[in-house]
Amino acid sequence: MAKSAKSARDVKKAAVIEALNKARSMELYAISQYMNQHYGLDDKDYGELAANMKLIAIDEMRHAEMFAERIKELGGEPVSEPAGKVQKGQDVGKAFAFDANLEDETLAVYNQLVLLCRENGDSMSLKLFETIIAEEQAHFNYFDNVSGHIQTLGASFLSKIAGTPASTGPASKGFVLSKGGA
Repeated sequence: MAKSAKSARDVKKAAVIEALNKARSMELYAISQYMNQHYGLDDKDYGELAANMKLIAIDEMRHAEMFAERIKELGGEPVSEPAGKVQKGQDVGKAFAFDANLEDETLAVYNQLVLLCRENGDSMSLKLFETIIAEEQAHFNYFDNVSGHIQTLGASFLSKIAGTPASTGPASKGFVLSKGGA
């Protein structure tokens, strides 16, 4: 009897590790995508947008690391492959709508993974997802707002941002933490 109970626990733990690795892979993709966009925005002299993109990428780096640490706690091996291929050379007018969609998809997946963690009795991983979901929502809100401004105001919005500083300062904490969140 003890043997089958251990086996059931192992199956549940494996399901949670798989979920955490799926999320980690999604974070690795977001890091690469957002850093690529950061470089492009900086090259086009959209400093404020570039700086915020970098801060959001740093948040995603923290998320990837948090997932990796939890995977290791559960005895798993963190993945290192991103979930998708970076879309390079995006037009600034389309990049933020693309990112809002990416974050929206991430929120949908993570909310499903919360349920999986609950079903498998892993409240620690569930809490980790809930914490990260709150930060992903902040990212979605930012990308969606900027996308809306670009759609509504177009060149006048972008001209206001052109030439703003791209520096995020030393040892940045990321977007959410720099805004006083989480």
